[in-house]
Amino acid sequence: MLLRGVLLALQALQLAGALDLPAGSCAFEESTCSFDSVLAFLPWILNEEGHYIYVDTSFGKQGEKAVLLSSDLQAEEWSCLRLVYQITTSSESLSDPSQLNLYMRFEDESFDRLLWSAKEPSDSWLIASLDLQNSSKKFKILIEGVLGQGNTASIALFEIKMTTGYCIECDFEENHLCGFVNRWNPNVNWFVGGGSIRNVHSILPQDHTFKSELGHYMYVDSVYVKHFQEVAQLISPLTTAPMAGCLSFYYQIQQGNDNVFSLYTRDVAGLYEEIWKADRPGNAAWNLAEVEFNAPYPMEVIFEVAFNGPKGGYVALDDISFSPVHCQNQTELLFSDVEASCNFEQDLCNFYQDKEGPGWTRVKVKPNMYRAGDHTTGLGYYLLANTKFTSQPGYIGRLYGPSLPGNLQYCLRFHYAIYGFLKMSDTLAVYIFEENHVVQEKIWSVLESPRGVWMQAEITFKKPMPTKVVFMSLCKSFWDCGLVALDDITVQLGSCSSSEKLPPPPGECTFEQDECTFTQEKRNRSSWHRRRGETPTSYTGPKGDHTTGVGYYMYIEASHMVYGQKARLLSRPLRGVSGKHCLTFFYHMYGGGTGLLSVYLKKEEDSDESLLWRRRGEQSISWLRALIEYSCERQHRIIFEAIRGVSIRSDIAIDDVKFQAGPCGEMEDTTQQSSGHSEDLNEIEY
Repeated sequence: MLLRGVLLALQALQLAGALDLPAGSCAFEESTCSFDSVLAFLPWILNEEGHYIYVDTSFGKQGEKAVLLSSDLQAEEWSCLRLVYQITTSSESLSDPSQLNLYMRFEDESFDRLLWSAKEPSDSWLIASLDLQNSSKKFKILIEGVLGQGNTASIALFEIKMTTGYCIECDFEENHLCGFVNRWNPNVNWFVGGGSIRNVHSILPQDHTFKSELGHYMYVDSVYVKHFQEVAQLISPLTTAPMAGCLSFYYQIQQGNDNVFSLYTRDVAGLYEEIWKADRPGNAAWNLAEVEFNAPYPMEVIFEVAFNGPKGGYVALDDISFSPVHCQNQTELLFSDVEASCNFEQDLCNFYQDKEGPGWTRVKVKPNMYRAGDHTTGLGYYLLANTKFTSQPGYIGRLYGPSLPGNLQYCLRFHYAIYGFLKMSDTLAVYIFEENHVVQEKIWSVLESPRGVWMQAEITFKKPMPTKVVFMSLCKSFWDCGLVALDDITVQLGSCSSSEKLPPPPGECTFEQDECTFTQEKRNRSSWHRRRGETPTSYTGPKGDHTTGVGYYMYIEASHMVYGQKARLLSRPLRGVSGKHCLTFFYHMYGGGTGLLSVYLKKEEDSDESLLWRRRGEQSISWLRALIEYSCERQHRIIFEAIRGVSIRSDIAIDDVKFQAGPCGEMEDTTQQSSGHSEDLNEIEY
């Protein structure tokens, strides 16, 4: 299925000493090394002449998968995993191409962590680079190829290599150039220099790594420049794990010539930021540059050279390295998402109020049929600005957050609920307070939203100076005041939209996109349904979802069922591992005729099911959190079963399901304090 020309190119790609590749690596010359095909799926086929393994539609059909599993691995030091691959398809099947997924399988987790996914077809090999943070836990690499549409669909793996170090590092001695790519320009481009490569137009240097003609480096030459400000870009692999420290590299700039050599970062939203620029031509030798590099979210590093004409000379680059220790004379930007966030369960954390008087009060409300509890658990604490009784018209309550370092991009998220106002606009607003200039800038305010529902807001901002976030509640007139509730404030580095481009968190489901990996035992009018907003029947069901207030949740519609009828939602098969697991989810049981919500564990090949947790009858008008700690060393499923109660006011909903390895810790199952009937089975071993 693969073109012979591709194979010839691959022969140059195979590394010297392939037989001595480190653990977790394979060049697929004569075998699959320490990797094995999982027998329950299609096999990966080793090419007769070596060099790669593949799966294609001559062995399987659309939707079938082949799974390759490594032996036990350990990354006690930061490591880089590189995968050289190719996905091919016919032109008529681009709507449903094949897909290649890479997972990490930790020994104590019942689910696999998706690290990377690709489905872009190509006519040549491509390189994926993935940073693996150091950990003492053992894991396996799982590579899954899913065949797409078409008679010529195929997926090939040419090399897997796991090495100690960061993916952003490179000495340019290997043919795949560590995943760095040149952004093609008709006139100026980055090329590999050194070795047998010579350029008659310029006197190029020896490389820095070996300091001889045997080594290699990257260079860009102005000889073909035809326009003012021609630009060449060398782009690094995208970082896939948070990292901060010192990025260093060696460079040469031909003296006395008109060019600009700069270093940029670019995030997944396409935002550029210059972090370094060569301020002088330097000497004829290699010059060391050290740059403070902070990548709390995925980003690329771009080495850019701009020429003003064909006499701009050359720029050479070699030996890019990274250290988690900050550069000389550099101090770390002190930011902690823990210090900048608060759920108000214990106190105000690092938030504080105006000296004029407390406009915000930390309250705990036992939820009932008319008043909702907090957002965190349904039974905890939140902040309330009671403008109706606090002060006179024009009253403003201010809540200040901790100081945030300048020149960093932040994502602010919080949940709020509004009660009682006739006009909702500007009843809650968020300002940025620049400490050095005593300037306040409004960055968000309430317009219109459902009343009495916990809504999520998210704001991305960046300021050059240190700032504080200020929450303001406002009562405009005596006749139009009400309640403003605030909970679960988080501040993280990066754009709020960055998370949309990342793989979904393993073991979690918010039902925002679909039903995740859950399946229905039966799918009809009396099944679980995915919905947003209120349920059709009054005086039962939630007004909105738990995640954002305007998103999706799963529920049963009691008006489509008869008394005692059940709906069952099944998780995908979960691996059995030793040790405890923690299952958390939010549930909503409001309505005078509410029935029963149960969670069962069903082991593979067992007909019996074990009850883990149960709630009976009306519980609250709020979403409540459930925590279930259990153990199971055999493959199993988790089943959510809802049973319709005595009347149509019996809607039951769930949202934000999360599986975690390890015990639930200090988090109490506060739902047992609710007024409805319950059966608590929170620590069970099977």
